[in-house]
Amino acid sequence: MASSHPSDAAQIAKLAAHLKWAKCDDRTTATAAARKAFLDRFEREVDPDGTLDPADRATRAAHAKSAYYARLALKSAQARRAKATARKAEQPAGGEA
Repeated sequence: MASSHPSDAAQIAKLAAHLKWAKCDDRTTATAAARKAFLDRFEREVDPDGTLDPADRATRAAHAKSAYYARLALKSAQARRAKATARKAEQPAGGEA
């Protein structure tokens, strides 16, 4: 389903995703490789040469993953705060919206 209009791309992707999941019997199995690749990324980050003891590497990777999510949470909070500040600045004097 090709379209030459750029704004159609998101709608086409959404349609394709819905079709995929409508035909999928086991979502967990279907996404297992992606989850493994995501988690392997943290192991490579903390032990790029693969020299650490597997238990130590797993512990460090768990911390790297926690740091990743903490960083996302911080950025999200900062973005929400900035958006709220911008909304407040746009309000007319007297606080009436």
